[in-house]
Amino acid sequence: MAQPDSKKIFFENLSGAGKAIAVLTSGGDAQGMNGAVRAVVRMGLYVGAKVYFIHEGYQGMVDGGDNIKEATWESVSSMLQLGGTVIGSARCKEFRTHEGRLKAAHNLVQHGITNLCVIGGDGSLTGANLFKEEWSGLLNELVEQGLIEADAVQKYSALHIVGMVGSIDNDFCGTDMTIGTDSALHRIIEVVDAIMTTAQSHQRTFVLEVMGRHCGDTGLYHLCVFPSYLALVSGLACGADWVLIPEMPPEDGWEEKMCQKLSANRAGMKRLNIIIVAEGAIDRNNKPITTEYVKNLVVKCLGFDTRVTILGHVQRGGTPSAFDRILASRMGVEAVLALLETTANTPACVVSLCGNTSVRVPLMECVQMVSAALCWKQSKTLTYSIGINFNVAVLNVGAPAAGMNAAVRSAVRVGISEGHKMFAVSDGFEGFYKGQIKEVKWGDVGGWTGQGGSLLGTKRTLPAKHVEKIAEQMRKHNINALLIIGGFEAFLSLLELLTARGKYEEFCVPMVMVPATVSNNVPGSDLSIGADTALNAITTTCDRIKQSASGTKRRVFIIETMGGYCGYLATVGGLASGADAAYIYEEPFDIKELQANVEHLTEKMKTSIQRGLVLRNENCNENYTTDFIYQLYSEEGRGVFDCRKNVLGHMQQGGAPSPFDRNFGTKISAKAMQWVSKKLVETFRQGKVNDSCCLLGMRRRTLVFQPVVQLKDETDFVHRIPKEQWWLKLRPLMKILAKYKTSYDVSDSGQLEHVVHNRPKDSDASVAM
Repeated sequence: MAQPDSKKIFFENLSGAGKAIAVLTSGGDAQGMNGAVRAVVRMGLYVGAKVYFIHEGYQGMVDGGDNIKEATWESVSSMLQLGGTVIGSARCKEFRTHEGRLKAAHNLVQHGITNLCVIGGDGSLTGANLFKEEWSGLLNELVEQGLIEADAVQKYSALHIVGMVGSIDNDFCGTDMTIGTDSALHRIIEVVDAIMTTAQSHQRTFVLEVMGRHCGDTGLYHLCVFPSYLALVSGLACGADWVLIPEMPPEDGWEEKMCQKLSANRAGMKRLNIIIVAEGAIDRNNKPITTEYVKNLVVKCLGFDTRVTILGHVQRGGTPSAFDRILASRMGVEAVLALLETTANTPACVVSLCGNTSVRVPLMECVQMVSAALCWKQSKTLTYSIGINFNVAVLNVGAPAAGMNAAVRSAVRVGISEGHKMFAVSDGFEGFYKGQIKEVKWGDVGGWTGQGGSLLGTKRTLPAKHVEKIAEQMRKHNINALLIIGGFEAFLSLLELLTARGKYEEFCVPMVMVPATVSNNVPGSDLSIGADTALNAITTTCDRIKQSASGTKRRVFIIETMGGYCGYLATVGGLASGADAAYIYEEPFDIKELQANVEHLTEKMKTSIQRGLVLRNENCNENYTTDFIYQLYSEEGRGVFDCRKNVLGHMQQGGAPSPFDRNFGTKISAKAMQWVSKKLVETFRQGKVNDSCCLLGMRRRTLVFQPVVQLKDETDFVHRIPKEQWWLKLRPLMKILAKYKTSYDVSDSGQLEHVVHNRPKDSDASVAM
């Protein structure tokens, strides 16, 4: 397999010897903070630095004493799956004063701390930056007061700050996602899904209030804005009828429009309505729009049975999602690397995520441009018609993946909004050649977003053997374009249809594929619809499995994951669940490595941990099976730990899609349909279109259309995987956090970038989906 290329700077070249790093969490708590703390501590210890906890945020820094404690490897064990922050968080008025910051500086100098990792919102990070700017002056004052020696000013001359944003509101410019946002969406969607069942039973309307009123926390220089990412994205993810947010107050007369929309939906046999109101929503006269106001409006105008649900702090609670655990772990490691590379002139920065790439951005640039997500632009696309007339077919190909239905719904509604006739093909290409094709209307895909599996039906059948019949059906229904949603079989299908163009002109139409597979093995895309849901299933199951050993003797669990020959689920699932090892096909292993892993785990069991976790990809090795590894660990660990094994199987494909997969499916499918419309308009000639067929994939930071012919050279067709896979760079990170001695390639670590922020032109906030 292809190995990571070019020049590598291994982290052994970076030494943390003699450095002291302190980590604190401040402001409101967010799920995933513990994962970030764990990563900072373990990476810091790994490079030889001393690492300290600062309990209770800035209050603990000001108070000092037992609030500042040295951390050990074991002190962060078993915290990855915990919500909130185990080191505590508190508002601190005293730190806003010069005297409070003077006390904090004294306490840090006493412990030799000049490197701070701050996990919090914009207020917390702004406070840290002010602390950094005042640092030299604070040290001079401490010398004048006789609290520190004069040589301490030179010894501790610079304070280095690196931040990570922990906020469920996703209200910080410079990062795609803040730690905790994805978990908060999970809580919202869980509640909405539950509400929808009772609403449908009684034909009710539910008005839900979600958080988002306060930006960041109440730290220094708090910025009073009203980010509504949770409202926007949860509305998109659950197919809400109406969303009200404060950033874009609805135009006058919105009440009548909303009621007309609700009435039309109910007349279309929809048995429920969902209205989402962001906390702090206002109209254009700055009059608050409350849930009670909306409820009374619906009851008065329509007479619908209406209920109000205020989600409140349930959005902050619960265990972190797989996404937040992975994000927190990656950002925690990146924060330590950033601290190791700082100089006296390095500005305070925030480590963040752009696409799947780590970046570092100047802290104050971010604070000055606090943002809300602009998903409304995508949502509005689903609400109007521009009147073109083509026939577009949508089908699922390959194994089912959670989020496929959201992608189909998005494609159908965007297609209809642009004037096309949309046709749904049942059971993939098997249904295609059998003529299982029918026109699908707007209302036919209502409620599809939250349903798992494939409501259209999906098969692994490839088109090559049936191209003549498929061409006949294309001709019969006058299909002008194809949108295929699926996994590796969908990719193979596009290649076969492309080959068939030379014989059948019916295939000379725009064809685009959207990747959807839990295995995440489609070339041309870093992420596939369904993989996030599968990761959450793996992570949740591993949490429960490890918990089953609580209070018992030491135990190691051997877990088999799906993925074919692709080790994505085993690797990233292992990172999210705190696994000690993950065996995959892409990284060959032998009996010596297995033995070394057993010995490593045995030593850890003797000294600290009570439970171990080992993941194995189903096709990682034909001889070293799950049973073999289980028996090896059982024998070699005899007297120290016992073993259990579990094959997760198809549960990884089942269940309701995660918020990420719902929204990713909606976004990528809508973009694919817009590309189809553009190609149809641009290149339509004499009733036929001859254009390349593409795959739309996520590449690092952007969604990119790539001709499938160009992807052939990037593909290992024998093992059905891409030749190069970005997530292989995460494997050393997983090993480091499990206390293995290994090298970490930092050549792809975050680089300092500047923030670019664009504001929307359209100010209409009310979104009808």
